[in-house]
Amino acid sequence: MDVRGLTQSPRLWKTNGERRVTWMELFFDLIFVAAVAEVGAPLSDDYSLAGLARYSFLFVLIWWAWSGHTLYSTRFDHDDAVQRGLTLLQCFIAAVMAANAREALDSRSSAGFGAAYAGMRIVLVVQYLRARRVPETRQLTTRYALGFGAAALLWIVSALLDVPERYGVWALALAIDFMTPWLVGRHSMRFPPDATHFPERFGLFTIILLGEFVAAVMRGIESQEYWSFPAAATAFASMAFAFLVRWWYFDVANSAAERHVRTPRQAVVFQIWHYVHLPLFLGIGVAGVGFEHMISLGAGEHLTSAEAWVLCSAVAVLATALITLTATSEKRHHGRHFVTQYALIALVLLLGLLAGNLHRVVLTVSLVAVCATQSLVARKAIQSPGAFSVLLPAGSPSPR
Repeated sequence: MDVRGLTQSPRLWKTNGERRVTWMELFFDLIFVAAVAEVGAPLSDDYSLAGLARYSFLFVLIWWAWSGHTLYSTRFDHDDAVQRGLTLLQCFIAAVMAANAREALDSRSSAGFGAAYAGMRIVLVVQYLRARRVPETRQLTTRYALGFGAAALLWIVSALLDVPERYGVWALALAIDFMTPWLVGRHSMRFPPDATHFPERFGLFTIILLGEFVAAVMRGIESQEYWSFPAAATAFASMAFAFLVRWWYFDVANSAAERHVRTPRQAVVFQIWHYVHLPLFLGIGVAGVGFEHMISLGAGEHLTSAEAWVLCSAVAVLATALITLTATSEKRHHGRHFVTQYALIALVLLLGLLAGNLHRVVLTVSLVAVCATQSLVARKAIQSPGAFSVLLPAGSPSPR
């Protein structure tokens, strides 16, 4: 600490001690989930493929901004005035992103969203440049700074362009953003994310998102002027779906359990676990709005074919993500059970084709039943003795 006590050189977190999520980190997560809720508000009015495309793109940027900060903070420790100021700035930029998320992707507002996201990446680059003072991680921090810095520059340029050129620059910038962590994989093995802290952050984010799912169910209940059996049954089944996802994620897939990175194969599995959270979180958000729509339906009403397909597709994506997360578990399990689970995804997609003619109670209960079956099969796979994770070769050492 310098004489003023305002700045502190970054240092690596110790890996031999128990690391827990701080109150500041939890507050940071809440800010970003609030931004996700704001981005999802227009989806409720336009629950269609076009609305889904818009929501998905904006959601990806918010999640990736959150994930980038989380990955940095799980490695480096420096709770000084500068770091707190940068964290506050990131929270403010998240609010700016959410404020520019109401209009279509070809609007100037969406260009502002991209520019705000560029500001988020610039803050992260500054953090990595500060962390270059840690000698042993200099190559890692330099490559992160270069990759995210190049992407940030492209996001700024995109804000100055019109459609469709803006879309092309967005795609290039997003590709650089997502490829950067893979390009530093060799260095990440030497300084892996904290095996306990990093999964815990993702587990907490999952819980908060499920809270938003439940809030959507509540909004659907509030929309009913007269309480009816179909509305009550749909609401109850929707709530059961949220409970089911929570049980599958934490108790079956053990997705918030320790994640070690000691071998190249484990590094690949870790990256799969990391990236699969994106479709999981996206599916939770989209499905929540879909269940809200079903609860809000009047007597004799059905979802449109497009709405039903969006909902069932979201559930299929969500279930596929949970199956894949289960496959990355460090516990022993049989790979053959995952074939059964992936096959059950076809039933969810079939429901999407038929849902326009199905009563809302039948559709909701069917979705819950299929996912419950998948989670039970997953639990059986985890409890079965046999081969290691399907994502690890048979000869890989057992994680300890």
